[in-house]
Amino acid sequence: MTATTAGPVRFEHRDDPLGLGTATPRLSWQVRTDDPDWAQTACELDLDGTVVRVDSAEQVLVPWPFEPLPSRARAAVRVRVASGDDWSAWSEPSTVETGLLSAADWSARFVSPVEIGGIGSPAPILSRTVTLRPGIASARLYATAHGVYEARLNGERVGDEVLAPGWTSYQARLRYQTHDVTALLQEGENELDVLLGNGWFRGRLAWAGKRAHYGDRLALLAQLEVTYADGTVEVIGTDEQWTARNSTVLADDLYDGQLTDLRATESTVDRVEVVEADLGRLVAPEGPPVRATEVLPALKVWQSPSGRTLVDFGQNVVGWVRMHLRNTRAGQEIVVRHAEVLEHDELGVRPLRSAKATDTYVLDDAAEVVVEPNLTFHGFRYAEITGADVVAEDLAAVVVGTDLRRTGWFSCSDHDLEQFHRNVVWGMRGNFLDVPTDCPQRDERLGWTGDIQVFAPTAGFLFDTAGFLGTWLADLAVEQHEDGSVPYVIPDVLYGKSPTATAWGDAATVVPWVLYRRNGDTGVLARQFDSMRAWVDKIASLTTDGVWAGGFQFGDWLDPTAPPENPFAAQANPDVVATAYLIRSAEIVAEVARVLGRNAGHYEKLAAETREAFVRHYVTDAGRVLSDAPTVYALALEWDLLPTSEQRSHAAERLADLVRANGFRIGTGFVGTPLVTDALTSAGRPGLAYRLLLERDCPSWLYPVTMGATTIWERWDSMLPDGSINPGEMTSFNHYALGAVADWMHRTVAGLAPAAPGYRRITVRPVPDAALTHASARHETPYGTASVSWRRDGGEFTVEVEIPAGSSAEVHLPGRAPIEVRHGRHEWTVPDPVTPRPVPVTVRDLLDHAELWPKAVALLGELGLGEGSAQIAKEAAPFLDRPAAELAGLLAMKDPSRDGSAAEAALAALLG
Repeated sequence: MTATTAGPVRFEHRDDPLGLGTATPRLSWQVRTDDPDWAQTACELDLDGTVVRVDSAEQVLVPWPFEPLPSRARAAVRVRVASGDDWSAWSEPSTVETGLLSAADWSARFVSPVEIGGIGSPAPILSRTVTLRPGIASARLYATAHGVYEARLNGERVGDEVLAPGWTSYQARLRYQTHDVTALLQEGENELDVLLGNGWFRGRLAWAGKRAHYGDRLALLAQLEVTYADGTVEVIGTDEQWTARNSTVLADDLYDGQLTDLRATESTVDRVEVVEADLGRLVAPEGPPVRATEVLPALKVWQSPSGRTLVDFGQNVVGWVRMHLRNTRAGQEIVVRHAEVLEHDELGVRPLRSAKATDTYVLDDAAEVVVEPNLTFHGFRYAEITGADVVAEDLAAVVVGTDLRRTGWFSCSDHDLEQFHRNVVWGMRGNFLDVPTDCPQRDERLGWTGDIQVFAPTAGFLFDTAGFLGTWLADLAVEQHEDGSVPYVIPDVLYGKSPTATAWGDAATVVPWVLYRRNGDTGVLARQFDSMRAWVDKIASLTTDGVWAGGFQFGDWLDPTAPPENPFAAQANPDVVATAYLIRSAEIVAEVARVLGRNAGHYEKLAAETREAFVRHYVTDAGRVLSDAPTVYALALEWDLLPTSEQRSHAAERLADLVRANGFRIGTGFVGTPLVTDALTSAGRPGLAYRLLLERDCPSWLYPVTMGATTIWERWDSMLPDGSINPGEMTSFNHYALGAVADWMHRTVAGLAPAAPGYRRITVRPVPDAALTHASARHETPYGTASVSWRRDGGEFTVEVEIPAGSSAEVHLPGRAPIEVRHGRHEWTVPDPVTPRPVPVTVRDLLDHAELWPKAVALLGELGLGEGSAQIAKEAAPFLDRPAAELAGLLAMKDPSRDGSAAEAALAALLG
């Protein structure tokens, strides 16, 4: 007998649907069945006894089939599904509760202290005493702030959010939170206290030192609604009856840290006044909040050469240090400084630029106390502590970030590659802190559009980013200029005039498309469509003779050949990059138009005409692309910019030769890095993609791993081989952009890729290599768990696949025709496609031979014909088509005094 279960029901993209911001939430559920023939043909949805049948196979983001919910509504929904005449049992009910859906639902008003709480003053606490009668049935606190807030009821923390309400484009969109505070209230007097900090609203933002971007007064909006057993409701909102007093937090800033004085002091009680604010901009959260997600114990405490007390937490994290102190004395001052790395065995703070990243505590007499900040965050692995003798057991790093649900995992037989993948995950955890930031430690921490544009596919595999990036895209749309220009950072605190930088502004088109492809959400496309069109229309208006040439561009940012002081100086021509992105974004908009049932003709024509102009301006008949750099070939190949098979073939070979000539070191910046391994693979050279991925010398993806990195670096050489910090002004050790190659690892190394929106169809196409004996990837799709695992052993290649109910897959195995499978677990064994490479015939073959090339490099070095793989590969590049055995003699020709014949004989012997 077979068994099929459905549910639980999920509402929109919220894991916790308390305070949902829509009256008609879309519904999703997963199905589990051991019936191989099961296929959903219908479902029934039950809302508190009202049952609606939907004849559809859809189970992801199904439109709400009931009457719209009012504000504050609490309802239970369950589902059962049918395959023909066979029905599952009903799921357990899932509860949803709407928030305040209209500005009219708020009787509270924003209030701010009159005398205290100014810039440079202690953080204020706003308070109200509430007297409640018996019979409390439930209670909700709706709250937000100009600044960040932390609420307490009767001394107990309200919720577990950190730095609420987070960072949005405050002038247009301000999130509020809904808290269930029923258990914190009591009959009689109740004290509600809310601490306000500067946060993003009034703290420093960006490197110019400016603060108060959104206003110079902190303010609170709070509405406590208490429902009694008899059905009556009492509402207590912020108004002039509230009071304010100073807290023990004397200073707080996201960049500079927090100063806390724990000594008992009296504070003057201040009155508050109502401040004007538009309640129409209040929105409910679409994704999870920022929370403390993990606590890591300190690994080591020691004294630096200068006598400083240093702490190593073993992992570069974002958050703060928690200290357990004993026998403190009044007036004792403890200072905690933070940094990501050590330099010369001391705290490496230069990359912080002007950010002080320092927390200070003035202590009171106490036998025991735990101290930690709550209105700031830092990016760090190491801390320096002065003012107290500490041991590792009393120290911990509190990890803070948006509490995203993990959805993706990868493993393989290469330890360094697994560590690299862990670094990608930690880099994302640290930088997905309410907005997708570039870095979490220096005087920046901004939502750079270019970084998330390249990283969005990787992010969408590793974590559920639908709500997180959906709300960020809503901010992008409101920050977008009337002419369609997209600011470089969202929320925009740089205020650039008509900002139009390719690959950065293209986040407007690429990120919504990625969310749709990974989550099946047409709603985000509909909401962002006007924004997407506006960006493409803007950059199309900048073209001359069909190409986008001239003007400011970031280009292939942080190309490894660019000098530290000039990150713009990439090998790839910025006009080539800009025009390629125009084609790509125009094609995306055309695709979105088709998905939404709108006319795609204009953007199809724009893409076709721009592609023709791209070839006319930048491509030779033989497939050479202007600037002859790896990035331009990766763009041209992956985005199908070359019209003839001959041009594509030559471009693919040229890209491969550039990779070889660079000794398999990376040669791309932000733009080319997500594409180069895909381009090599689709061009039939996956072995070169593996060589590029697994290279360990600088610059490479694994070089930071060999240097002890635990997150992804901003620069390929953020730390130089001698252990010193790169002299460039921008040198972060936690930047996720260059980790975008993890998407290729998931799709190609492991072989798990979406073939239809939301993984409704899946492509299983692992591409093994001799460098690995096994690899696997697992992803929690909207339909359930999908996984691919393969291993090579004893001449056999075994692939195991799991497909969730509601999905199907096309499986590509070496030497086999594609296989169609449905849900369930499947396994195949075929002959191992990885076979020993033949003896190299040409120099090109020798470079491609992963086992022989390192031996040849060592031999040539011993013969004095070069030093290191990169230099010898560069010297060998002009001779790729010559016989491999002649390479030593050819290199010896540069020195007329040398006898090349002996060198040739030695290399020939090595090659057999």
